[in-house]
Amino acid sequence: MDFQPLAKQAWPECVGKTGQEAEKMIKHDCPTAKTSIIPEGSPVTFDFRLDRVHIFVNAHGVVVMPPNVG
Repeated sequence: MDFQPLAKQAWPECVGKTGQEAEKMIKHDCPTAKTSIIPEGSPVTFDFRLDRVHIFVNAHGVVVMPPNVG
């Protein structure tokens, strides 16, 4: 699999936004990022990927922690 690492590593400005707003912001900065909106507390894999960004949201769909590469 051939890909470029993402130019940006974290998006603290997304905290407090909706998951969809955060996803748009991340895709604007890094169009090739593979994003996932995930409910807070859900299990995720521990493998590290340079092209993946998890967006953790609360029950109201609001981002609760800065999305970052991994």
